[in-house]
Amino acid sequence: MGKRILALDYGTKRIGVALSDELGWTAQPLETYRRRTLEADLAHIATLVREHEAGKVVLGLPIRTTGELGPEAAVVEDFRRLLQPVLSVPIVTWDERHTTQSAEELLIEADLSRAKRRQVVDRVAAAILLQSYLAGQTSRAAHADSSTTPDAPSAEDWPTDDSGSRNGGAPSG
Repeated sequence: MGKRILALDYGTKRIGVALSDELGWTAQPLETYRRRTLEADLAHIATLVREHEAGKVVLGLPIRTTGELGPEAAVVEDFRRLLQPVLSVPIVTWDERHTTQSAEELLIEADLSRAKRRQVVDRVAAAILLQSYLAGQTSRAAHADSSTTPDAPSAEDWPTDDSGSRNGGAPSG
């Protein structure tokens, strides 16, 4: 598989999808998928991974502002467990706090009507999620490269969620 990363902003009615460039520097909104059945949803995501030659999937994890995982995060984790067997690439979860709010604000600033915002907000939120993930990976790599003290934490020392995914340093509950 390729080096592109596919990001999912999982929702009960829609899934926002974004895709990185091949270098993993930028994120672009790809689509808003209206959920149908679990089987259809899983198959569609697997098709997107294949078509876009994604090497990884980033799944937004709704972490509360307190840093705790609530029932919404459990729903996303259940979805991740069902999605993983149908994909040939790893799935990592990433803190998605405020992505939808940021997307809404960005679209309001762009003067999109409420109807048009509703059509694109999920994919824009997925792009914000993915850009956050990409920036987090870049800053970690820069930190690791510039670290000269023997006690500096390595990437292996950063917090993970229950699945072992890196989670932007946010406590995982």
